[in-house]
Amino acid sequence: MDYFVHPSAIVDDGCQIGAGSKIWHFCHLMPNSQLGERCILGQNVFVASGVKLGNGVKVQNNVSLYTGITCEDDVFLGPSAVFTNVINPRSFVERKTEFRNTLLKTGCSVGANATIICGVTLGAFCLIGAGAVVTKNVPDFALVVGNPARQIGWVSRYGHRLHFEDDGLAICPESGVVYELSHQKVQERS
Repeated sequence: MDYFVHPSAIVDDGCQIGAGSKIWHFCHLMPNSQLGERCILGQNVFVASGVKLGNGVKVQNNVSLYTGITCEDDVFLGPSAVFTNVINPRSFVERKTEFRNTLLKTGCSVGANATIICGVTLGAFCLIGAGAVVTKNVPDFALVVGNPARQIGWVSRYGHRLHFEDDGLAICPESGVVYELSHQKVQERS
């Protein structure tokens, strides 16, 4: 094997795991789930059938990823983040045909104890604050907090708060990359 699985973890047949990935204590990966290369699953992570994780995804302790979730590359999921896959669950009503897909785009980060309601897209490099409850799509590079989550600003690829000048430009203090805000969208300038 070119990946690590702790002896207490359960990896069902039919699960695909990329090279360099690490699966720690008490995880359970269902059949037909996919992990890219260099993923890290912390203690007590559940990955349901049909879930797809790109390369370099880090899932901290106590996160359950249910059918319908797709994480692109370099996504970070904080401890005890919560995901749903049915909008109106009832124990006595079978709704497996009503699962809503949730997409986490490249480089986005979800803070500890945040809740992501199914059917939304989290934009590339967005930052979801700890404890936030996300009920709608989040734009690329957006910073959202609260319950319900609301956007309070923008962040760089490195996760630093961006402060835009009158010309619509901001510089990441760590990388030096220039960002442009135009029509309520942020993008890196080349």
